[in-house]
Amino acid sequence: MPTVLDLFAGCGGLTQGFVASGRGFETVAAVEWDMAAAATYAVNFGEGHVANVDIADFVEVPAADVVIGGPPCQGFSNLGDKDPADPRNTLWQEYVRVVLAADPQVFVLENVERFFRTPEFALLRNELERGRLRRWKWHDAAVLNAADYGVPQRRPRTILVASRVGPMALPVPTHAGAWTTVRSAIEGLPERPVTFDLPDCAIDVVGGRVPGPFKMADLHLGRRPRPQSLARYDFVPPGGGRFDLPDHLLPPCWANKPKGTTDVMGRMRWDAPSLTIRTEFFKPEKGQYLHPQWDAHDPARRVNRPITHHEAALLQTFPPDFLWCGTKADIARQIGNAVPPQLAQAIAESVAAHLS
Repeated sequence: MPTVLDLFAGCGGLTQGFVASGRGFETVAAVEWDMAAAATYAVNFGEGHVANVDIADFVEVPAADVVIGGPPCQGFSNLGDKDPADPRNTLWQEYVRVVLAADPQVFVLENVERFFRTPEFALLRNELERGRLRRWKWHDAAVLNAADYGVPQRRPRTILVASRVGPMALPVPTHAGAWTTVRSAIEGLPERPVTFDLPDCAIDVVGGRVPGPFKMADLHLGRRPRPQSLARYDFVPPGGGRFDLPDHLLPPCWANKPKGTTDVMGRMRWDAPSLTIRTEFFKPEKGQYLHPQWDAHDPARRVNRPITHHEAALLQTFPPDFLWCGTKADIARQIGNAVPPQLAQAIAESVAAHLS
């Protein structure tokens, strides 16, 4: 069984894909500093191999055939400050440190699209070509769109694969030109959630006590938008956004910005993938997160709410039996930060074929 070490594991999107591949991958350690995310990982994949520590404090590194991981991306994200001095920009160097200690045959690194064009990525390439990682001389990197691998979401991500045991390439797209849709992921779920809060339960795991574990159905949570917000939602058709709002409903920040931020206050389309599910998908002012149901002629057939945590998790391709730990905000962050398991599965199958 090929062994796996998962760094910056989050709630386990990458591990879920490797498990779902059915190729016998066995995770020997998973490192995640956020307790709620580590707890979610533990209740799904086992607690014994979870290290709830800062990556810099992970020093007893086991040998592994494969190292996977996605260093935090906020320092590179187009949504952030894009601060070159952000300390999170250099966490890939901790990833490299662990790779050198684990000495895997293959490693996989995931990050936001913009990472591919940063000076930090150029430094990482230099490590591969003439530095500490030159033993992994077969490598391939590109920006992959999760929708090309069956994920009902247009989510571009930088993916790097590297091998020291022969030529290694990125997985071939399986759904290019035939994308999976929002409808296939969330149609049939209740249009009007009946609860606003998670069940009152908690669990002792990874050295602490956190809310949970919660089933997927527990995450189908409603919100309480203000009347003005509901009025705005009602004007937005599928594929539309803030430019569909009448002047009297535009806040000054949008009224004074005639261009850009085209996806905010947006409504999904049933028969297309969603845009990227981020950590604040429950706020329509942050992106195209309104439920896709809308009828131009019958206001009664409009679902004027953002997607629920349950719907966001399904759009990320987490399986229906996946369990979750943490507060509502914790779980939203876990969902938005995760690698879609179906994209991870395509990577895992490519890695397994290479190791074979």
